[in-house]
Amino acid sequence: MLTVICESPRTLLAQQRERPSRAPGEVLLRVRRVGVCGTDLHIFTGHQPYLSYPRVMGHELSGVVEQADAGSGLAPGDTVYVMPYLSCGQCIACRQGRTNCCVRIQVLGVHRDGAFTEFLSLPRQAVHKAEGLTLDQAAMLEFLAIGAHAVRRADVRAGERVLVVGAGPIGLSAMIFARLRGAEVMALDGRRDRLDFAQREVGVAATVALGEGDEAELARLTGGEFFDAVFDATGNAQAMERGFRFVAHAGRYVLVSIVQGEIRFSDPEFHKREATLLSSRNATLDDFETVAAAMRAGHVPDRALATHRLALNNLPTDFARLLDPAEGVIKALVEC
Repeated sequence: MLTVICESPRTLLAQQRERPSRAPGEVLLRVRRVGVCGTDLHIFTGHQPYLSYPRVMGHELSGVVEQADAGSGLAPGDTVYVMPYLSCGQCIACRQGRTNCCVRIQVLGVHRDGAFTEFLSLPRQAVHKAEGLTLDQAAMLEFLAIGAHAVRRADVRAGERVLVVGAGPIGLSAMIFARLRGAEVMALDGRRDRLDFAQREVGVAATVALGEGDEAELARLTGGEFFDAVFDATGNAQAMERGFRFVAHAGRYVLVSIVQGEIRFSDPEFHKREATLLSSRNATLDDFETVAAAMRAGHVPDRALATHRLALNNLPTDFARLLDPAEGVIKALVEC
């Protein structure tokens, strides 16, 4: 089977590997779609903190069942999506249902080889029917679930003001699900094309371009009160530190992105506002189901989000162009 390996930063190789054998309790999948995530781009550029090379990337995937145990509830030909966070089920987080932050988590494409390949054999509990969804939609569940999880972490409520800093795929997903909860959502980003997309396709209430006067504009839009909930989806330490300033008194700040190293904030300002600081990592099955239901109801602009397509065999030559802002990539899907 064809497999694309990230041998080292900025080096992708297409190889032939043996098709995996299915063990009892596993499901053999034919991979059909794989979404390219910011994590994949960070692996490709050498900036992912939880990874060793070489690695087969790819964790946003949909596929078709080839083989499954009798009585598993899955049959050959079923369209499925994959929960790519393989959790232990026993640690302190798993015992609370927080499988997204399992102590011993194994994320496909990061801690173990992922989906830039033609076949995968995975534990049955990671594979779920994608009823009522297309292969494209099923492959986009994961990144949208990250935004849905962050919004749930913040307990966003109707009528609240929400700011999302960073209008990439994860930021857009947070905007979508905050709006579905009835919040007034605004976006801050340095790229005008992404802000235009957020306004046109997601329907945010306002957009503000990063730069001189942006804080004053955010203050004007909120009557000087700023935001009940702020989400950082930038992956930039300076932006994460600056975002504290946009949190209203009694507000919440959710760090969805992750960076290597430390971030700092003003303790007097944080205490004065009695702000709540939250991290948000991955997603749970409940979040995937929330996204799937929203997709079936037509509340997610998934066709607009899928801006680019690549073929698996062309990844070694085509992947680097996804890093070019001029390409206008929101979500690229790899077709296997």
